[in-house]
Amino acid sequence: MFDFLDGYDLLGAFWVTVKLTALSAVGSLIWGTVLAAMRVGPVPLMRGFATGYINIVRNIPLTVIIVFTSLGLFQTLSIDLGASDFKAINFRLAVLGLILYTSTFVCEAVRSGINTVPMGQAEAARALGLNFRQVLTMIILPQAFRSVVNPLANVLIALTKNTTIAAAIGVGEAAVLMKEMIENEAELVLISLVFAFGFVVLTLPTGLILGWVSKKVAIKR
Repeated sequence: MFDFLDGYDLLGAFWVTVKLTALSAVGSLIWGTVLAAMRVGPVPLMRGFATGYINIVRNIPLTVIIVFTSLGLFQTLSIDLGASDFKAINFRLAVLGLILYTSTFVCEAVRSGINTVPMGQAEAARALGLNFRQVLTMIILPQAFRSVVNPLANVLIALTKNTTIAAAIGVGEAAVLMKEMIENEAELVLISLVFAFGFVVLTLPTGLILGWVSKKVAIKR
């Protein structure tokens, strides 16, 4: 029944999807946390930048952002992110586009977690002489992250599915292989089932594991 899979590098395509997801998740978590720190920071210019960035970027379709990284950054400005061959350049540009987009949702999730931390804790820390960076990194963020494991899991699952947009600039992940197989084979239903199963395998364990982690680290207030 699945003989049509012979000759296609199915695992290789999903491995590219996994790499896109993992690298984008790490970058989005870092950049999203920085944006959240800017949004709650004491400097009006930084708060304004973060607010403007989030409101603009998250309302731009991801396809537009990823295509912009290729047409705008690489083909117009010759920014290749340190890669030499076209395949690697597109992969890195896709990761950049996913980070720019996904970090806005990470930021809002982290900011909601910051809002769950009682204000008195920050005031007590400042009374002890800690500066804003120390209060944020030592007192606020550790508690905030424990409150937002579930929202971050949802962002990660959405990111996994959004990696299919990388096909817009030719990154050979699962969606590209699926398109190629549909064009060459007459097994539309089976091909759809195979790729749907593949994405379920990628996302379901993530949701279950992070759901369990959320229960283990949840703070009872």
